Amino acid sequence: MSSVRLLSIDVLRGLTVAFMILVNNNGNNDLAFHALNHSVWNGFTPTDLVFPAFLFIMGISMVMSFSVRKKHGATATQQLVSIVRRFALLVLLGLIVNGFPYFNLSTLRIYGVLQRIAVCYLLAALLQLWSEKMTPRVVLLLTVLVGYWILLRYVPVPGYGVPTHGFPLLDRNINIVAWTDRHILPGRLFEGTRDPEGLLSNLPAFASTLLGLLAGSWLQSTRSAGQKVVGLFLAGVLMILVGLLWSASFPINKKLWTSSYVLYAGGWSTLLLAAFYHLIEVKGARGRWTAPSLVFGMNAITVYVFSELLSSAVAVFQVNAQQSFQQFVYFSYFIHIGPPAVGSLLYSLLFVAVCFIPALLLYRQRIFIKL
Repeated sequence: MSSVRLLSIDVLRGLTVAFMILVNNNGNNDLAFHALNHSVWNGFTPTDLVFPAFLFIMGISMVMSFSVRKKHGATATQQLVSIVRRFALLVLLGLIVNGFPYFNLSTLRIYGVLQRIAVCYLLAALLQLWSEKMTPRVVLLLTVLVGYWILLRYVPVPGYGVPTHGFPLLDRNINIVAWTDRHILPGRLFEGTRDPEGLLSNLPAFASTLLGLLAGSWLQSTRSAGQKVVGLFLAGVLMILVGLLWSASFPINKKLWTSSYVLYAGGWSTLLLAAFYHLIEVKGARGRWTAPSLVFGMNAITVYVFSELLSSAVAVFQVNAQQSFQQFVYFSYFIHIGPPAVGSLLYSLLFVAVCFIPALLLYRQRIFIKL
């Protein structure tokens, strides 16, 4: 098996992080292009692809990195210590991002993007450490997807009953995921009565990472590059079709991370991987066009944390009694540029450009922060 680092993975990771920063920092969410906002509930936009794509890429990267460490003689114990350390650091960074700048411990949100990444990393890393075989991963993937469907479709919500009997399937507030979060962490949920990174929905999010493990194993196989591209393409198309078919009875929903969402988003992630792998690894299309993506991709978590802290800072720093710094910049300059959605996008692009500066400084100094 090959353990050569794949440029296509780094480029795709960088693009994902850049787009993540872009959609997290619209000049004005209400005026932004529809594609640059998450779906309100059921449905799918390009923005809904960002998080599962990152988990998918993380799974691929884990296969590659574990292979390299094993080749260099790392023991299982050393690997385990590294896994636990990274998990703890990601959770800590997530809490810092959630609390910044006031750190009100009585209402501090415990769930979060980095916390979900941490949980998915921990589960996937332990699986990768235990076995590199494909079959257990496929079985586990199917078990999680079907099991989560059964959980949301047939398990009674205490005090309300079984979904579709008196209330609809995937009701925004009456579902077992939201009910569990309200009872575990009341007053600490992102949306008040529910949280898009809640406890139970970590299970299907882990499934998105599992898809990455499977893709990584496929890329490390002895098959030809052409066979790998074709296999990824066919798998991507199949997942999109199955996800769409399943969505008729189990809607695609990012905030609940439904099983149909896992497959649909995973399908598109796999097609993107096939395209970048073919373009960069097979056709050798490398050069300056990959540089900006590598700047983001080589320090992905660091850049993301910086962007979240910066976003919080400009939102809380008051320029005057009525406006934060973010509002002042947007309403003073960008809202007047063309249609409102264009102004919102230009603000987002400026924010990405600002985040690019420290990332570029790290990249030029060959400083790659591996958590």
